[in-house]
Amino acid sequence: MNEPVQRAGTGTRVRDGRLLRGVRSRQVVARRAADVASVEGLNGLSIGRLAADLGLSKSGVQTLFGTKERLQLAAVDFAQQAFVEAVVRPASAAPRGAARLRSLVEHWIAYVEAPLFPGGCFWAANLADFDSRPGAVRDALAAQHHGWLALLAGEFREAVRAGEAAPLDADLTAFQLDAVLTAANIALRLGDSGAVDKPRRVLAELIGPPV
Repeated sequence: MNEPVQRAGTGTRVRDGRLLRGVRSRQVVARRAADVASVEGLNGLSIGRLAADLGLSKSGVQTLFGTKERLQLAAVDFAQQAFVEAVVRPASAAPRGAARLRSLVEHWIAYVEAPLFPGGCFWAANLADFDSRPGAVRDALAAQHHGWLALLAGEFREAVRAGEAAPLDADLTAFQLDAVLTAANIALRLGDSGAVDKPRRVLAELIGPPV
């Protein structure tokens, strides 16, 4: 009576092991896809290219993702998780309002100054390519962008409520900050290492220097 249970348990372990390897392989491919897309854009991705880059079989990568669009979405998802871990989560340790807004900007600068991705900001590299292309990839990129703007605006509103900033339009302020950060990323990629100080100066004009 014990034998069927033992076989079932062994089979479960085998299936779990395969599932774990599949998850790990998917993460490895998604990471490489995000790296490539930060330099060449999401349209530069292909299943064959990534398989060759990673020494994997094309059929194996095809099995993991199925289509180029799913591969692109996996890259976006990886980039989003990495951005949260590098910028959003550490900044959340700061008090809400001016301190957290400064922390978000500082962590964003670190994210592109010692780039998490070889092409710098993943979003700056891809939003312009997909802003006029309806579909799931555009929707995923847009959702991240809108979320980031909402986060900046929300922290600026908290700064205004706390008397740490003048009562300016929070959504417009977030738009301006994002524009300056994006411009700093481009300038860094073009070799202007001093560009990262400009977002700090803009922020200081909005909420004052750190105390």
